[in-house]
Amino acid sequence: MNELTIRLSDAERAELADLADATGQGPEEVALEAVRAHLRAERQRVGAEALRLARRHAPLLKRLGA
Repeated sequence: MNELTIRLSDAERAELADLADATGQGPEEVALEAVRAHLRAERQRVGAEALRLARRHAPLLKRLGA
């Protein structure tokens, strides 16, 4: 497993600690879930955009043999 270091302001660190405490998790678990949620959302957004572009340009892609 890889490690990643991020810098948080004092306010962000306190908010993260409060959320972790309120949910019974560690701050690392809360941060990891936030990263995973963001990656899922971006994957869906980019996939939807790729599909939209493929549909929009289908005739051209077909002519190019793609």
